[in-house]
Amino acid sequence: MAEAMAEALKINSTLTSLRFPGNNVSGERGKAVAESLKINSTLTSLDIGYNDLSDEGAKAVAEALKINSTLTSLAIQYNHLSDERAKAVAEALKINSTLTSLDIGYNNLSDEGAKAIAEALKINSTLESINIQENNISGDGAIAVAEGLRVNSTLTSIHIGSNVLSHEGAKAMAEALRINSKLRNFDIRTNQISDEGAQAMAEALKRNSTLTSLSVRANRISDEGAKAMAEALRINSTLTSLDMESNRISDEGSKAMAEALKINSTLTSLDISYNQISDEGAKAMAEALKINSTLTSLDIRYNNICVEGAKALAKTLKINSTLTSLHITYNEISDEGAKAMAEALTINSTLTSLSFRGYDISHSGVKAIAEALKINSTLTTLDIEYNKLSAEGTKAVAEALEINSTLASLSVRGNDMSDEGAKVLAEALKINRTLTSLDISYNQISDEGAKAMAEALTINSALTSIHIGTNLISHEGAKAIAEALKINSTLTSLEIGYNNLSDEGAKAIAEALKINSTLASINIEANRISVDGAIAVAEGLRINSTLTSLHIGSNEISDEGAKAMAEALKINRTLANFNMQANSTSDEGVKAVAEALKMNATLTSMTIS
Repeated sequence: MAEAMAEALKINSTLTSLRFPGNNVSGERGKAVAESLKINSTLTSLDIGYNDLSDEGAKAVAEALKINSTLTSLAIQYNHLSDERAKAVAEALKINSTLTSLDIGYNNLSDEGAKAIAEALKINSTLESINIQENNISGDGAIAVAEGLRVNSTLTSIHIGSNVLSHEGAKAMAEALRINSKLRNFDIRTNQISDEGAQAMAEALKRNSTLTSLSVRANRISDEGAKAMAEALRINSTLTSLDMESNRISDEGSKAMAEALKINSTLTSLDISYNQISDEGAKAMAEALKINSTLTSLDIRYNNICVEGAKALAKTLKINSTLTSLHITYNEISDEGAKAMAEALTINSTLTSLSFRGYDISHSGVKAIAEALKINSTLTTLDIEYNKLSAEGTKAVAEALEINSTLASLSVRGNDMSDEGAKVLAEALKINRTLTSLDISYNQISDEGAKAMAEALTINSALTSIHIGTNLISHEGAKAIAEALKINSTLTSLEIGYNNLSDEGAKAIAEALKINSTLASINIEANRISVDGAIAVAEGLRINSTLTSLHIGSNEISDEGAKAMAEALKINRTLANFNMQANSTSDEGVKAVAEALKMNATLTSMTIS
């Protein structure tokens, strides 16, 4: 199949992005793809990750990079690339003058491979972003990359996370950051840098004046490292985003960070989730937010914050006028904490996004939030996923939607609301005129709930996106939704994957596609769709003139279905993104799709395996 796709690339003149993961593009197949890159003049993005290029394949791709003058993004992650293969790619980087993004993460590069890439960085003058995460790079490799950063003048983003740099590698990187004046984004997560490495990075931040985003997540940083970072934040005036997720920071470290926030005037996003912060640390943050006037996003998910911490934060929300996004999910705030937050929402006029995910909030807490929604006029996104809404809680939310006129996005996924909950929300949708996105996936909704939603879609004129995937909907529910699509003129995105639509449901959806003129994206993956369903969808694609994205992966489509899709692609003039991965298609089916690419003039991104 790789050979067929390669041949198509030599002829096709519209495809700009191709994802070809997990297709055993090794050896001769890798060479075939590489040869096509020497000829193709439109492809700008190529993802051949999750393959096994082999030394010969990697070298062939590297040789192609020396000639190709259009490719700007190349992803060859998960390819078992050895140091020798990395060296070939590095040599190409010394010559290539168009590639701006390279992903060679999740391979087998050791320090030798990193050194080769580092040498290339001293010469290359176009690469802006490189990802070398999840390799086997240790301190020596990090020192070499740091040397490259001292010289390189174009790289703005580097991801070297999930290696084994240790504090020695972190120190080398920190020294480079004192000199480098181009790097904007630096990710050194999961490298065991510990407090010593964090302290070195903090010292660099006191001098660096260009870095805007730094991630040191999952690095065994305790309160000492957090304190060092806090000191840096008092001085640094360029960093806007700091990620310290998944470390060992307790209340002491949180208090230090909070004190820094009272002084810092540039940081807009702080992530201290997955730490060991309790109510005391949350209270300190709350006090800081009364003074800080620049932070817009705070993420403190997965800590040990209980009712008192939630109350303190809620009290601050009544005063703070800059925070727009607060993630406090998966703590232990209970209904009492939820009620405090709800009360704050009746006063706060700046928060636009709030997540209450995974609190085990019952209907009483949800009722309080729902009441707040009747008053609040600024919140546009609300996430109350994975709680215990029950029918009573869902009814309260539905009633709020009939009154609220600002909420645009609501997610209530994973609440076991069943058909009863779906029905009351559907009734609210007939009245609500502002909600544009609704996620009710993972809710054990069957055909009855789907039919209620379908009826609402025939009336509602605001909703543009609905996610009803991973439920219990069969072809009967799909037929109802399909009928609604023939009438609805506002929905642009439908996610109904991971249900039980079968071929009958797919046929109904396909018929709707022949009539509907607004839907732009549909996901029907993992629905037990086989040949007949695929043929029907293909027929729909021949007629439909608005769909730009189709995800029909993880079904049971064989070569015959793939061939039908291929024929449709020769005719369809709007589809830009096509995902048919993980089906029952062999090389024969992929070849048919590849042939279609020679004629198709609109597809820009395709995933097939």
